[in-house]
Amino acid sequence: MLLPRFRFLRLVASLTTRAFSRGPVSLQGKAPDMSEVRNRLREIVGASTNWRDHQQALADRLSLSNQLAGSQDELPVRRMKDSYIEVHLPLGTDPTLREKYLNYHKGVRFGRILEDLDSLAVLICYSHTHNKALQRSPLSIVTALVDKIDMRKQVIHPDCDIKFTGHVTWVGKTSIEAKMHMSQYHDGAYTPVLDATFVMVARDPENKRAAFVNPLKPEGPEEEELFQQGEINKTRRIELSTASLLKVAPTAEERKIVHSLFLNTLDTKTVSFRSRVLPPNSVWMEDAKVKGLEICHPQERNIFNRIFGGFLMRKAYELGWANACAYGGCRPNLVAVDDILFQKPVEIGSLLLLSSQVCYTEGNYIQVRVHTEVLDPLTRHHNTTNVFHFTFVTDKDVPNIVPQSYGESMLYLDGKRHFNQTLESQ
Repeated sequence: MLLPRFRFLRLVASLTTRAFSRGPVSLQGKAPDMSEVRNRLREIVGASTNWRDHQQALADRLSLSNQLAGSQDELPVRRMKDSYIEVHLPLGTDPTLREKYLNYHKGVRFGRILEDLDSLAVLICYSHTHNKALQRSPLSIVTALVDKIDMRKQVIHPDCDIKFTGHVTWVGKTSIEAKMHMSQYHDGAYTPVLDATFVMVARDPENKRAAFVNPLKPEGPEEEELFQQGEINKTRRIELSTASLLKVAPTAEERKIVHSLFLNTLDTKTVSFRSRVLPPNSVWMEDAKVKGLEICHPQERNIFNRIFGGFLMRKAYELGWANACAYGGCRPNLVAVDDILFQKPVEIGSLLLLSSQVCYTEGNYIQVRVHTEVLDPLTRHHNTTNVFHFTFVTDKDVPNIVPQSYGESMLYLDGKRHFNQTLESQ
């Protein structure tokens, strides 16, 4: 949870003096909602609200390059409370807003929550890097990685207010870790719903090269612990990348798992490596896919005139959820989201291909991997943009997923790794 001494900070004052500091902000005693967050982001960057004006807005941002710091030492040190933000989502009091978040099952569309978390993470980082002397920020802050989203509660009520809080917990030279918490007012009190950790990177106004961000100075043992956890998270990400199955061979134990899966599918009536039989209560991995296509229209652009990362997360989540639902034969609940890597930005007008794959199952758990890539219709070239990992749970046990090829076996092991990491953090 957030540090206790941060709880006295209410956004009515916080946003007026820091994140929402460009001129007086009238909140009438209320914390802002997500529409105000996104409007403020446009003001900070100087983004155009009309697509036809985006070229001029981009040209205006180019002039901000000379305002970038030459080194991190040139920037003032920030504290964690400098970036603390609280935002409300009034689902209980705003029927129009509630309609936007409502799903068919009379619950909350979690894809919309992912969009909100992405916007909030960006604003938190702009609060950390805010310079009162500048009218607009020369930094382009974008999502690099969703390190982890852990669900503390599976049921999100569609008619109860939601509160988001968050602040910066770790800073490198050009990257920022932001932790966020979501709670919901129910039965007279706010109860935790999820914890999220995002890693953002700062770029120049053209979003072409890295830019320095303000250093962070922890105050007190609790903040020191948060900062050290950020260092641990960074080390863990490096270790996981080094041990990726795309780079190195599986471990001895993992090789035994793959061979056991292979032996379990051999036809006992024949002595052949080619004759494969699907075991009872199982599904071939090839038959557990769901694919989708999105034409990337300007409506879904972010403040830098590329496709909004939250939109990509929402679409990937909804496709992954649909796959888990079809596979398990019942409505699944999200347990965790982890290791969402944003490899390349998605340009307006792109053809975005989404492919979801059930890659691991255990009991009533389903691990789904969603891969997104951009297709250039003229050259036919495919470029990976994102990889998403979702862990779902159902009310009943699901069929076992069974790989056939070596590539599918690597997907299986990768899914198992992500699943085990999720269980360890619960």
